[in-house]
Amino acid sequence: MDPVFTTCGFLPGDDPATHFPAGSELAVLDDIGRNLPSLLQDPGFRQYARGLRIPPWPEDTVRAETLPQLRLYYVRLGFLTSAYVNQVSQPPATRVPANLAVPLHRACTLLDRPPILSYDGYALYNWKRFDPERSVALGNIDTIQNFVHLYDEHWFILVHVEIEAIAASVLSAINRAGAAMAQSRADDLDRALFDLADAVWRQVAVLRRIPEKMDPALYYRTFRPYIRFFENVVYEGVSDTALNFRGETGAQSSVMPALVSFMKVAHQPSTLTDHLADMRRFMPAAHRRLLQDIERMPPPRQMAGAAAYNGVLDAMATFREVHLGWARQYVDRWVEDPRGTGGTPFMRWLSQLMDETRGARRTV
Repeated sequence: MDPVFTTCGFLPGDDPATHFPAGSELAVLDDIGRNLPSLLQDPGFRQYARGLRIPPWPEDTVRAETLPQLRLYYVRLGFLTSAYVNQVSQPPATRVPANLAVPLHRACTLLDRPPILSYDGYALYNWKRFDPERSVALGNIDTIQNFVHLYDEHWFILVHVEIEAIAASVLSAINRAGAAMAQSRADDLDRALFDLADAVWRQVAVLRRIPEKMDPALYYRTFRPYIRFFENVVYEGVSDTALNFRGETGAQSSVMPALVSFMKVAHQPSTLTDHLADMRRFMPAAHRRLLQDIERMPPPRQMAGAAAYNGVLDAMATFREVHLGWARQYVDRWVEDPRGTGGTPFMRWLSQLMDETRGARRTV
């Protein structure tokens, strides 16, 4: 397993770029990004956006040296395009103007992902540390880009960022468990599984903090609309065919898919499992490859002790249970459209995932 995963989790190996170099023509995107929450208060925002000159990404290949800035370019344009399509107080737009669509599509092609702001752009690449010597954790991180001025949106994103940072311990434990199975070391496998459960419980503790600084009504009415799916949207200058893309959603995180793949939790084939498989398209390419590697690992169920094995499943099920509770409090009670931001009947599906995870426990 690449050491980046066991040290940084699903966050990038280097902290995200927060701005473009001084004097770069790309720096105009930083100005637009900083102003975006205020610009969206104006009903004339879309007219303003259609008049913007967006500088093209200047390279035809992806290079390690400029990858952080390419990701920032995608973040800035992804936010701008989702703001254009889903501006609050306006009906959803059905066309993205070419000045936004063409550069976003090109950047996303280079990143091997669909041309819409997804979980990676909203969370994985959208944070900075106050103190670079301290850990990536709440209290030491802030966002780079937002749709609204409310700190509630910052908090929503940053909770996910810390959970993704803790995934370093998750992946380290999975890596050690794989080595233990390869050498038939049952005791080492159990130790790795106990560490894995501990890491997931730490993620649960962070997820429980959502209400500390996020109001349910503000979430639902002010910034959640901006991360909705695109439905029958034409990307001018790219394609005359109307396109559909799933919006930003935690289902595009690689944390739970990695756990499910390692623990070999069997979810009944359904529209749900098709949806979860499709969500991988929106993950970074390196994450997709890692999930494939984890899927090829042998199942730990038979070699592991019941307590160690069940401890991981209990932590996973509780994470899903807490998630379900927040979905009920922050979305379902306010819902008008029964679909989540990814375009799914999320309440029924979240409950099914939780039940099937608990159902996978060993009895002996």
